[in-house]
Amino acid sequence: MTKESQRELELRLDEFRRESLAEGDWRRPVRLSMAAGKLKDTDPALALRIYQRVRVLQPDSAVVRKHIKELNALLRRTKPELMRSSSNENTTPEPQGPVEQIQPELSMQERVKTFLKTPLSLAVFLPFVIFAFYQLVWASDMYESQSQLIIQQPSGVSTLDPSMALLSGLTGKSSSPDTELVKTYIHSSDLLAYLENEIKFTAYFSGSDADMFSRLSTDASLEDRLSYYQKRISVEVDDASKVITLKAQAFDPEYAHLLSNTIVQRAEWYINKIGNQLAEAQLQFVKKEHEQVEARLQKAKQDLLIFQREYNLLDPIAEGMALQQITYALEGQIAAKEAELRTLKGSMSENASAVIQTREQLQSLKLQLKQERDRLTRNDGLSLDADSMGVNEIQARFSSLKTELEFALEALSASLVSLEKSRIEAYRQLKYLVIVESPTLPEEAKYPRVLHNLTLFLAVAFMLFGIAKIILATVEELR
Repeated sequence: MTKESQRELELRLDEFRRESLAEGDWRRPVRLSMAAGKLKDTDPALALRIYQRVRVLQPDSAVVRKHIKELNALLRRTKPELMRSSSNENTTPEPQGPVEQIQPELSMQERVKTFLKTPLSLAVFLPFVIFAFYQLVWASDMYESQSQLIIQQPSGVSTLDPSMALLSGLTGKSSSPDTELVKTYIHSSDLLAYLENEIKFTAYFSGSDADMFSRLSTDASLEDRLSYYQKRISVEVDDASKVITLKAQAFDPEYAHLLSNTIVQRAEWYINKIGNQLAEAQLQFVKKEHEQVEARLQKAKQDLLIFQREYNLLDPIAEGMALQQITYALEGQIAAKEAELRTLKGSMSENASAVIQTREQLQSLKLQLKQERDRLTRNDGLSLDADSMGVNEIQARFSSLKTELEFALEALSASLVSLEKSRIEAYRQLKYLVIVESPTLPEEAKYPRVLHNLTLFLAVAFMLFGIAKIILATVEELR
């Protein structure tokens, strides 16, 4: 293109800029692209010049480069004179567009400097290089020791006879392990305090050998130390098998193994302690109730023995039945004597010796009957005390004492069953921490995962850069 044609095109571009563009549109690639698209058919040379302006604003736009290439090809076919230099001008080949200026070839160093000044380099690649240096050179290696645990409870069926197992409700089905209790305790400050005393947790992780981003601050507060501890200790629970996976991280494999092994031992102690405390509390309550029942039985026995010694009776009920048999026999003899007396009176006088003898025998029998009946209501024949109780009162008191003894025996039987059942239930509540996989001694550093971290960092950086570009373009478009 001749200089005259280039000046004419620049004048037309300035006129287009003043008349067709609003204030600020010259810096908006979207508005310029829309204007160039409208001029592609009517004025391809001006459209090409506008697209070149858009390429300056958006050097990475593939769409703009495509439009420029299409317009260059169109102008070579339709207006080849615009693509050739005049004869009186420098014979140096013109660039591929009518208004493209020949740029001097840049050296590699200048290209690098130019690239480093771009927003993409400052926002994405420079932070990526710094992060990669940290991951590859500076970051401390982290070893991980793994162990697997599970909490089991005894079924207890094999240790009991069938009737007692049925009574206690044991069916052989164990309850689900209380894994959340173990997980909470492992992440608790109590276990951290134990680790401080046993293996000097804070002193190890605040050592100067580790990088400043990985180690624990020497003046960290309790909350910071607990948060750091929870980051180094991972507890995962499988919902199906209830297996607890414990992962402990440290700067060397020996301490990672020691840390994992210490946590496992302390967790086992904690589970056994909780189970024993619950079982002991339940058994103590039932034992106290059983002791009260035994004391009641002993008192009932003692009262009964004292009563038997006091009245010199083994069984007042049997004694009363014997007295009743005597009174029944006396009544029968009295009836027979009365019949005999009436017979004698019918054939003899009142003063006959046989009548008098029979009458005296009848009176003796009646007197004896009266005495025996008095013995049933008073204890004249059982004790020298005239005011002592009668046989009926003795029987009533004896029955009361015997009933109390029977109730005490039944209560003791029920208490024994309850005690045995409580013992079995307490045994069922005991929990045991079973080690499925012992703490491992790692041989290779698992962290940092360099490739994973770098890939993730680069993806996030590009995503944030793209979001920022979209926001800036939107703001620029709305101005």
